[in-house]
Amino acid sequence: MNLKTMYQDYINSYFSEMKEIIEKIDKEAIYKIIEILKEVRSNKGRLFILGVGGGAGHASHAVNDFRKLAGIETYTPVDNVSELTARVNDEGWESVFVRWLEISSLSAKDAVMVFSVGGGHQEKNISMNIVEALNFSKKAGAKIIGIVGRDGGYTKKMADACILVPVVNPETITPHTESFQAVIWHLIVSHPKFKTNKGKWESVR
Repeated sequence: MNLKTMYQDYINSYFSEMKEIIEKIDKEAIYKIIEILKEVRSNKGRLFILGVGGGAGHASHAVNDFRKLAGIETYTPVDNVSELTARVNDEGWESVFVRWLEISSLSAKDAVMVFSVGGGHQEKNISMNIVEALNFSKKAGAKIIGIVGRDGGYTKKMADACILVPVVNPETITPHTESFQAVIWHLIVSHPKFKTNKGKWESVR
């Protein structure tokens, strides 16, 4: 087998897995998240998006889309690198999201959205910053939503609505989960029954 064929085989299998995920993903969960976000918007609540690694990058991008296209007041703590790193330095990594939500006076009108591959795991001490934030969010009465992979972890356990990206290949859990996080939030903000504004290129004729 030559090198080109080896590359093509992986490309083909990767896209085949993407198609399989599209067929298996829970569309009802997407609808449920849209309904929660519509309620948050109508109640003048806010959306707070949490993520680390690739999820942090998604959070920053998604803040723009939910504000600009969907008309929801939206924030993420990862956009403030000074506060984030100061809290890590002074208080520890586990506290960074929960302290940020406390200062933001998280309430029952608000929603917290998680982008995470594993969703956090309390017993295994994984992504405890997300775990602590979700515990606080539940106590505050805020809605919890998430787009996660694997078995959904703590996010799925705590969420009012959670989209679980199906595992079709244990070797590609992370790239598929992070890819579909972007696919799904873009689906939501572009939904004609949900969006409040057109994107730039959709409005150019």
